[in-house]
Amino acid sequence: MESLIHVFSGVRGETAALVAAFCWAIASVGWGRAGRQVAPLELNFIKGAVGVVLLVVTLALQGGLFAPVEWRAVWLLGLSGAVGIGLGDTAYFEAINSLGARRALLLAMLAPPLAGIVAWVSLGERLAPMAWTGMALTILGVAWVITERIPGSGKPASHLLRGVWMGVLAAMAQVFGAVLTRAAFAQTAVTPLFSALLRMSAAVMTVFLWITLSRPKKKWTVHRSRDVWGLVLAATFIGTYVGISLQQFAFKYTSTGVAQTLLSTSPLFILPIVVFVGEKVSPRAVAGVVVALIGIAMLFGIVG
Repeated sequence: MESLIHVFSGVRGETAALVAAFCWAIASVGWGRAGRQVAPLELNFIKGAVGVVLLVVTLALQGGLFAPVEWRAVWLLGLSGAVGIGLGDTAYFEAINSLGARRALLLAMLAPPLAGIVAWVSLGERLAPMAWTGMALTILGVAWVITERIPGSGKPASHLLRGVWMGVLAAMAQVFGAVLTRAAFAQTAVTPLFSALLRMSAAVMTVFLWITLSRPKKKWTVHRSRDVWGLVLAATFIGTYVGISLQQFAFKYTSTGVAQTLLSTSPLFILPIVVFVGEKVSPRAVAGVVVALIGIAMLFGIVG
């Protein structure tokens, strides 16, 4: 644990973003397999609760658990966690169940162009022709992969359509969460690890209320399978504890454009992972991911 604290304390923003993207790619495969036996809401609650415990232990060892925090940071990051993680990750797990980890993760690449469109519509921000081209390329790349037929999937069109809608909802929630997180860092002195704890705590409370209110008479089910718990705990440690902590460092220590672009590289990392576990990946899928990533880089002015 102390070695992880040392890594977190000296990490660069760009490095943090790339490692976070890699962590999410690995975790998505684990969550996809666990999701076959654990419902998305319960899975989100479990991984959030475990993530909170790990972050509390880390901050306690680091001596920053009881550091003063501004109320503005609390409500900004609380709302960010409730929507971005509480709602967003639940929708993301639904998308994984319908589409598989690779294509669900690819839909997350829609977050940057969605953020650009929201800023254009609601804030009147002007977008350069290069940014519009980048958004179009990203959407085209994602659509090219999502519409590819997968032999032997056996899933009805309505099931796949639900997965796409859940993936888009997850991307929109991610945009909302990222904007509020950046606002918290810009307007307060909150640390990245404490911000991750605030976001995860709000997400856990949100999902707990969601389950309690939507299923008042249904008892919670605890799976006794060691394999399922092993997958959930491993994916939570890698994707939630390490991944989200590094995401917060990326937002804190590098520009929004660079952070969002590098955080969006998860689909590139997941390609060799899914091949390793036995899934076939077509040249079209690889090309679509590359096109979408180039589009994101163009959107933020990193290439072009």
